[in-house]
Amino acid sequence: MPDVWKVLFDTSRGSFVAEIHKGWAPKGAERFWKLVNSGFFNDTRVYRFQRGFIVQFGLSGDPQVNAMWNSIPIEDDPAREKNTQGTISFAQFGKNSRRTQVFVNMKNNPELDAQGFAPIGKVTLGMDVFEKLYSGYGEWNPPGNGPKADLIVTRGNAYLDKEFPRLDKILRAKAVR
Repeated sequence: MPDVWKVLFDTSRGSFVAEIHKGWAPKGAERFWKLVNSGFFNDTRVYRFQRGFIVQFGLSGDPQVNAMWNSIPIEDDPAREKNTQGTISFAQFGKNSRRTQVFVNMKNNPELDAQGFAPIGKVTLGMDVFEKLYSGYGEWNPPGNGPKADLIVTRGNAYLDKEFPRLDKILRAKAVR
């Protein structure tokens, strides 16, 4: 894995490019490299929106793929960079709990720095795509009306396409120079 590399995400609303920095969060950057190069993000959905805060994606449309990756959590990285607008961080729910879900900060979120969310990179092109994504379902359930994470994990795209058909897709993600 290069020390700095880019990934091109093609979505149903346009493309964006993220630049990933190994030095910012080595374990997270390595996991992201493996996810991108295994095709993990291809044909997935952008499923969580907290307007003016974050946009989240990173659960496979295939429940078997989710089961495999969820069985391999990654250790925490120290937060060396700030959660500023456009940075990408892994979601977590406690110590050493990162797996595949990532979010893009839609504004500067200093409260996430104190909570240990370690950015792995930054969107360098196409931040406007996130404003175009369908966000009408809002935050996931609970507390919102969006998808339930556990059902995405166990039922994948079949659940999302049936219950949340307006969600936008990540068509493909690939490492680029």
